[in-house]
Amino acid sequence: MSVVIRQPGVVLTDHLFQVPLDHDVPQGEQIEVYAREVVAAGKERAELPWLLYLQGGPGGRAARPVGRDTWLDRALEDYRVLLLDQRGTGRSTPATRQTLPLRGSAAAQAEYLSHFRADSIVRDAELIRRQLLGDEGRWSLLGQSFGGFCTLTYLSLAPEGLREALVTGGLAGLRSSAADVYRAAYPRVARKNAAHYARYPEDVEAVRRVAEHLLAAPAELPGGGRLTVRAFQSLGLMLGTGNGSDLLHYLLEDAWVHGVSGPELSDTFLAGVQSKLSFAEGPLYAVLHESIYGQRSVDPGPTGWAAEQVRAEFPEFDAAQALTGDAPMLFTGEMIYPWMFETDPALRPLRETANLLAGRTDWPDLYAPDALAANRVPVFAAVYHDDMYVDTADSLATADAVRGLRTWVTNEWEHDGLRVSDGKVLDRLIGMAQGRL
Repeated sequence: MSVVIRQPGVVLTDHLFQVPLDHDVPQGEQIEVYAREVVAAGKERAELPWLLYLQGGPGGRAARPVGRDTWLDRALEDYRVLLLDQRGTGRSTPATRQTLPLRGSAAAQAEYLSHFRADSIVRDAELIRRQLLGDEGRWSLLGQSFGGFCTLTYLSLAPEGLREALVTGGLAGLRSSAADVYRAAYPRVARKNAAHYARYPEDVEAVRRVAEHLLAAPAELPGGGRLTVRAFQSLGLMLGTGNGSDLLHYLLEDAWVHGVSGPELSDTFLAGVQSKLSFAEGPLYAVLHESIYGQRSVDPGPTGWAAEQVRAEFPEFDAAQALTGDAPMLFTGEMIYPWMFETDPALRPLRETANLLAGRTDWPDLYAPDALAANRVPVFAAVYHDDMYVDTADSLATADAVRGLRTWVTNEWEHDGLRVSDGKVLDRLIGMAQGRL
């Protein structure tokens, strides 16, 4: 029996579904997928269209609502919302350092996780749609970031299940390999660094001081992780959000304290860094990150730790080299590196599994360009100008390749615009879908 919870302004209903691990073997092993239904209080019995929300990631659980917060407030005016914990996340059958060893060897774990990409997520959603809406029912789709990638897969594999699709910061390059993605990403990240240092010029010296200290002696984080210079650089993941530059600056403000042996990195700083760098809450983000770009028709070879390989083409990200001169040390962005599976205790037990996935070849295609070119589902997408996480040029090329897709290109918001705009981003896309804009 479903659990129903009332919060101010909303009614929440739990749903748990059994789905095949491998949709090509529907009678084989089953896993659980959890979803939370959200409807405005007083509209519980109303005949509202459904809106399926696909979270960013990969490996991120759906948002946990507290009343009508963030974009939900706008969505609930028109829809009954379903927040999906994509397979392996949240209250769905978990895939973590604690549970994956139950599968056996690293090879068995890697094989298991090969079924956790966008194509499987879409097939899960289709089974859920039929259970909730019936075979003929169709729902709307809202895809944020990686959820937008999944939306393109949905339009490729099962467009008959959709009445419309809304995408925020998530139009992937249909023909971009993992190496292509990172080759385009490093210059964008460099621009975000330049913008940060222009806003906070005092951080040039503050960052250099921390980096020099870590180069001489890496620090231990409260959770047992190891803060190296490269790990410190990966705080640049923050720079792609609306307030990320400010939060990074405030983190650096607390870097030092005068201890018994002189200046040392403060517990406040180290705890803050720990909260930003640990993958304990979402290990699949790291384990599966490069695999979301694997497609045999684009590149039949392995993704091969593409972010690490491509990094060599951008020597300006070499911290040690920067520290020998006057150049600012550059932070990196949404890149996953093999050394993270050494420095993060949440990832360390999954190191061999991640290496096997990085070496896997012949990943099935996730997008069907011919189907997208013939698309008949209305699609409306917010494309953020100079988005640090998703290449704008790729997004616009994809928009041209999907029949009937309309874009709204904006520099008012960064990649997290859906969450922080008080419903304005979603309202714009709904207005486009309703023909008001």
